[in-house]
Amino acid sequence: MAFGSIISSPRGHLSLQQTLDLANLYLENAFKSTDPDITLVLCHDAEVSLAHVKKAAKNNEDKSMRERIATVYTSLGELLHSKDHQEEAQAFYKKSEKWG
Repeated sequence: MAFGSIISSPRGHLSLQQTLDLANLYLENAFKSTDPDITLVLCHDAEVSLAHVKKAAKNNEDKSMRERIATVYTSLGELLHSKDHQEEAQAFYKKSEKWG
């Protein structure tokens, strides 16, 4: 990967809101993709962004932010369910319940 050696990832400098927006962008593109491999890569990238959001929002009591996180997890579950990845979909549904 060329970018890894030239440009360091600025992901760590994103705000909680920006990181959640990034996860949503990955998810939107995953829904649009017709290539199953690309869809899974985009889902993985969304999950990685959500992992960063979880760390930052762990002690955040902002109900709106928690609901947005839950919504992204639910959407990931729905997408994976539609692509016949039932086990992974269930894992995201469970994560959604914890945040909602």
